[in-house]
Amino acid sequence: MTDLLYVHGGTPLSGEITVRGAKNFVSKAMVAALLGETPSELRNVPQIRDVGVVTGLLELHGVRVSADPEAGVLRLDPTDVESAHVADIDAHAGSSRIPILFCGPLLHRLGEAFIPDLGGCRIGDRPINYHLDILRQFGAVVDKRENGIHIRAPRRLQGTKITLPYPSVGATEQLLLTAVRAEGMTELTNAAIEPEIMDLINVLQKMGAIISVDTDRVIRIEGVDRLVGFQHTALADRIEAASWASAALSTGGDVYVRGATQPEMTAFLNTFRKVGGEFAIDDEGIRFFHPGGDLKSIVLETDVHPGFMTDWQQPLVVALTQAKGLSIVHETVYENRFGFTDALRGMGATIQVYKECLGGRPCRFGQRNFSHSAVISGPTPLTAADIEVPDLRGGFSHLIAALTAQGTSAVRGISLIDRGYENFTAKLEALGAKFDRD
Repeated sequence: MTDLLYVHGGTPLSGEITVRGAKNFVSKAMVAALLGETPSELRNVPQIRDVGVVTGLLELHGVRVSADPEAGVLRLDPTDVESAHVADIDAHAGSSRIPILFCGPLLHRLGEAFIPDLGGCRIGDRPINYHLDILRQFGAVVDKRENGIHIRAPRRLQGTKITLPYPSVGATEQLLLTAVRAEGMTELTNAAIEPEIMDLINVLQKMGAIISVDTDRVIRIEGVDRLVGFQHTALADRIEAASWASAALSTGGDVYVRGATQPEMTAFLNTFRKVGGEFAIDDEGIRFFHPGGDLKSIVLETDVHPGFMTDWQQPLVVALTQAKGLSIVHETVYENRFGFTDALRGMGATIQVYKECLGGRPCRFGQRNFSHSAVISGPTPLTAADIEVPDLRGGFSHLIAALTAQGTSAVRGISLIDRGYENFTAKLEALGAKFDRD
């Protein structure tokens, strides 16, 4: 298949699509299966590239993986876990950072783990250092080598007390996957408490872990000697659901998202209604639609859960180009998330980005020279353009813009969208979108 999509915009999306398990949970639950001494079964698994990457990494480590893709079921048998060859890990992982989360489970199962070189300076990024610091505090020995990082546990890992400077999702996941079989009590302060984290805790508890979560972002884990396999149905992907909702709003459409659930989307639903969108919730999903009339400008600030999720921001910004007045969006989770607006400006959107903290409280990026606030003036008609997909979420936002714009846009690099959006071109067809592949 070509990596180029010709999108003939200007048609409201209308119809029904289905979302399955959350990308940000499913891959972590697959890694958790390494900790069990018996097989696990994970249901509601989407057919996305990240699942394939983790499947390959598990198989390299001796895990037997069998799949029923149509039913969305994975069975994982970690009985014969073994060390993988460095070159194999490096070749299979590519630019993925998922190998870092293998470390805790592999240290418990094998006493050692390896992280490939993630590419140039990325090996020194703060998120990686968070992970390495956490592993060191449990007693792991970290040895940076030319081709990556070797980590070993000279003896059983020990429980510890850790305070995160920021409630990082990845660091919280690392701690959970490491602490459950460490000796003694582990306490994490300023933990991330996203729904995907809570579902990972559900999985670990099914396996035999003892974990408590306090209302002040403190997670306590009492280490156990043995864990078993799990059977679990993944929670729905709230990012994909919100992306299709934003597409419905931006194109003036009406989309029923089967599988979408209300509890994880409360902040998004409130904002969607403030902008002028409408929704109807039933037991099977959520209908998102444009009720007619003008969309309304808003002031919005992203935040960690239970705030407005950063991954919801980019698709919604496209809809805000069609809202009347000035909208202000303050990004407080990722420092460089407005690069995708360059393409929107090329399509006729009026968007300015600023280094100041606009529209909300001062954040950690305010004094660090990052363009992390945006002002969107609308409504502005969008016109077709040639677009290069920059990343997963920005890419889907560009796709929404192309669907909204008048004319035919050439969208390149659409394979990136496959990482987190299952069968997205089939879903476009189901919603009446007009497009061609070369």
